[in-house]
Amino acid sequence: MYKFVNYKMKEKEVIQHITNWISNYSEKSNTNGFVVGISGGIDSALTSTISALSGKPTLCIEMPIYQNKQQVERGKNHIRWLQENFKNINSMEIDLSNVFQSFTSKIPSSYNEKNDLSLVNVRARLRMTTLYYFAQINNYLVLGTGNKVEDFGVGFFTKFGDGGVDISPIADLLKTEVYLLSRHLGINKEIIEAAPTDGLWEEDRTDEDQLGASYPELEWAMNFKGDENTISNREKEVLEIYIKLNKQNQHKMTKIPVCKIPNSLK
Repeated sequence: MYKFVNYKMKEKEVIQHITNWISNYSEKSNTNGFVVGISGGIDSALTSTISALSGKPTLCIEMPIYQNKQQVERGKNHIRWLQENFKNINSMEIDLSNVFQSFTSKIPSSYNEKNDLSLVNVRARLRMTTLYYFAQINNYLVLGTGNKVEDFGVGFFTKFGDGGVDISPIADLLKTEVYLLSRHLGINKEIIEAAPTDGLWEEDRTDEDQLGASYPELEWAMNFKGDENTISNREKEVLEIYIKLNKQNQHKMTKIPVCKIPNSLK
């Protein structure tokens, strides 16, 4: 039921549309190219490949923080594949494990183990800071790697972490559409077949482990407009998960509220 395949999508045309869009944005903003954080996952693989297709300089950065070795190796393999097929790819690896360790060592012990999620978000924000360091030096744009389910469905990203980007090339693509375009582009099979994960937990915790539902299930919930009395128990459970996460993470998915001062007070 949840295994969506968008047979209507024109893969080649969609890829060209996104490629043109990021190229035009770069031209209008007078920037020189793009920087992409490479995680070994499918979203960053697709984003970096589209960036490569633009012909503009693309800097791929791996930023492991006590990272699962398989994730790191997938990222390296993807970068090698890009460099074999495109001339505009540069790359570097910056291990942020010691930076993260230095940060945690300064936190009072009463806090250090109090909230694992807070420390996970620190990892994402360290990576964002690193991407913007190199973006500013090179006059590049930071490309976001979030898909539509993450960015506008359940808010599955770190505020001012992986959510801190200049433009979002694939944020109007469902996760299943990300897979569709990745297969079309010939992205490495090991990336396509790997369980989706944000790579921010020291244990191998997948996105589904964290969310409680798979991406196809969440896509179904995003588009559900039927009668809840006619769906299965699992579908009801998935719908509840989606609604809860969507409400809980609205602060990430809407503009920062601004306190407007009445003219009478100015």
